[in-house]
Amino acid sequence: MRRRAAVLCAAAAVLAGSVATAPARATQPAAAAGLGWKKCGTDDYPTLQCASLKVPLDHANPAGRTITLALSRVPHTAPTSQGPLLVNPGGPGGSGLKLAGFVASALPRSVAAQYDVIGFDPRGVGKSTPALDCVPGHFRPVRADTVPATPALERAGLTRARTFAEACVRKYADVLPYMDTVSTVRDLDAVRRALGAPRISYFGYSYGTYLGAVYAKLYPERVRRLVLDSVVDPTGVWYGDNLGQDYAFDSRHRALMAWIARYDATYRLGRDPAKVEAEWYAMRAALAKKPAGGRVGASELEDTFIPGGYYDGYWPRLAAAFAAYVHDGNTAPLVEAYDDFGAVDRSGDNGYSVYTAVQCRDTSWARHWDRWRTDTWAVYRKAPFMAWNNAWYNAPCAFWPATALKPVDIANTALPPTLLFQATDDAATPYPGGVTAHRLLARSSLVVEEGGGNHGITLSGNACLDRHLAAYLKDGTLPHGTGVADAVCAKSPDPKPLTKKAVVAPSAGSTLHRLLGHRR
Repeated sequence: MRRRAAVLCAAAAVLAGSVATAPARATQPAAAAGLGWKKCGTDDYPTLQCASLKVPLDHANPAGRTITLALSRVPHTAPTSQGPLLVNPGGPGGSGLKLAGFVASALPRSVAAQYDVIGFDPRGVGKSTPALDCVPGHFRPVRADTVPATPALERAGLTRARTFAEACVRKYADVLPYMDTVSTVRDLDAVRRALGAPRISYFGYSYGTYLGAVYAKLYPERVRRLVLDSVVDPTGVWYGDNLGQDYAFDSRHRALMAWIARYDATYRLGRDPAKVEAEWYAMRAALAKKPAGGRVGASELEDTFIPGGYYDGYWPRLAAAFAAYVHDGNTAPLVEAYDDFGAVDRSGDNGYSVYTAVQCRDTSWARHWDRWRTDTWAVYRKAPFMAWNNAWYNAPCAFWPATALKPVDIANTALPPTLLFQATDDAATPYPGGVTAHRLLARSSLVVEEGGGNHGITLSGNACLDRHLAAYLKDGTLPHGTGVADAVCAKSPDPKPLTKKAVVAPSAGSTLHRLLGHRR
């Protein structure tokens, strides 16, 4: 699934109105009198403010039941404002309240000062109400092995997926028909109106790129600037995209094995990546029989290492835990890594419930399990690392009750110039998806991180990428190239093994990836 930038060449939802040419500098928007912003600063983001907004559950019935969205803001400080910049971390199901503080602090001060950076918890998420939680503790360890090597294991997986879907129906039957990307887009426009802004700028990561592209499709004349980082393939929503992830995560896991082999002097797991990989699968087999600390079985081991496919900053911790288990039978580092990277807490239960509700509603999924079984075994034979874990993660959609919608064709010729970012080795949103979106969004520019494998690449320590982001947000400046990529940046350096005396300080990359979370 990974192709290099140098060689890769590259219905509709209701379209509202038309759009002008490239946006001019916005004036101060009208005051948003109804939001009632209050201080809610933290030690990390002391200027953060919070508010809430009621929106219709069903935007086709604006006089009907309402739900509440939680909002955050870092106000502009420059004399002239460029208006609101809405930010979203992806998911679906990710909370964006703290992301506003992060983006405002990570952008150059002169750029951030020109925007009201607006975060939000989408419908169903976090501090928005109602907040979904279909099955509290759904990922509580130890789960059955994800690989259904026996009929009993497959039955267990199917029962678990069906039970989750049924629980969602029992608890949220009145809400599920309105948990979808288009409804969230309507919410975004309600936020725009509440802010008193004729147009918004938008900056989304991961699934947030699809959310932003759909907003742009429905409301192109209301988009001022649009930044999409780690772009979802809009033609694969959502079954095809998940199969594509399986191959890409397997490649990224092998990249981790190769990195461990490169540092054999530290980890002593072998200099041959294939040997290291064999050791990893041997560890997996052992944990399937005897979970580490009674908590980390084969499925939890996958949960622990999947985040390494999103962000290579986790590699040193994962490698050290792997080595400690193999050499000394020491399970403590592995359990600690699971707690930090793989375990699902209450907010994770909420995020998964929203993820499932939106993905299962957005598009039709195969209703016959034979299709899932055939496709997943075919993937597993070539790319075993995440194939079945990912299949079971999405399997409730095989039993979902809400009538499915159709994916939005994001093709758009009415937008102002738009900026896309994509890493060539991204596992969660593989590179071809960014190229496809670039082709579909007229007047877009694509900036590629050549050889990069992280998911979410701006404001993560790569100065080249961040210069393009800052220039665009400052005055609309975009790169224009002659190939598929309009600009290419070198990848961020690989991590180094940790030393025993190392004090690991939070980095921009680690902070961002904690906010983005996992699973798109």
